Amino acid sequence: MVKIRLQREGAKKAPFYHIVVADSRSPRDGRIIEKIGTYNPMVEPSEIKLDKAKVEQWIKNGAKPTDTVKKLIEKAN
Repeated sequence: MVKIRLQREGAKKAPFYHIVVADSRSPRDGRIIEKIGTYNPMVEPSEIKLDKAKVEQWIKNGAKPTDTVKKLIEKAN
């Protein structure tokens, strides 16, 4: 099963996330299929960059976003 989820980057206590499409069996920071955006919670207001066309295409193809990513997608729109 394919999921749209966050992949953590950045230093300790300074998170930065890539929004990625990955197999649900792969580890959080492991192998990905495609990077479709970024999320930076450290700036005010938090910065969300998404390729909306790719998000829609992956969801149409059956990828399921995690709860957190679902909220970020709604916030970005």
